[in-house]
Amino acid sequence: MRCPFCASLEDKVLESRTMSSGESIRRRRECTSCGARFTSYERIEEKPLMVVKRDGSREPFDRRKIEKGIDRALEKRAIATNTVESLVNEIEGEAVRRGGSAREVAATEIGELALEKLFALDKVAYIRFASVYKHFEDIDEFIAEVKSAGGGKRKKKQPPLESTEKSIENF
Repeated sequence: MRCPFCASLEDKVLESRTMSSGESIRRRRECTSCGARFTSYERIEEKPLMVVKRDGSREPFDRRKIEKGIDRALEKRAIATNTVESLVNEIEGEAVRRGGSAREVAATEIGELALEKLFALDKVAYIRFASVYKHFEDIDEFIAEVKSAGGGKRKKKQPPLESTEKSIENF
């Protein structure tokens, strides 16, 4: 390990500790040339999860993209920040699980996961996300999606005041 003070490559390890998560090791080192002490961390280098796009290209999984889409869908909705964080964690965890040992997952699977989670959380956010994700060709596709989300059910309208008065007179 190169000393950050004198750039010497000779050092000795004084102490090693496994970090609480178990995913890294902290090592206290001492440079044998200048005597300075410094800390280094050792982590497992994992193969990143790759997302296979619709056109067949691949790119590293980017959690911020999901967060951005979910945030936009939930804009001005009464959903707590920690709920959004947990939703994104669930989507990411499921994507990793589906990626398996190949560490690849289709972008469409991630989109479907997001839709599934949003449907359970907030129907309006689901429709907002679906309107961007599903690339509706016309208004009929959009209306069909709203109806399938339960938006087709309308509340019974209150009768106008006049008809209420007439029904009272007829009583």
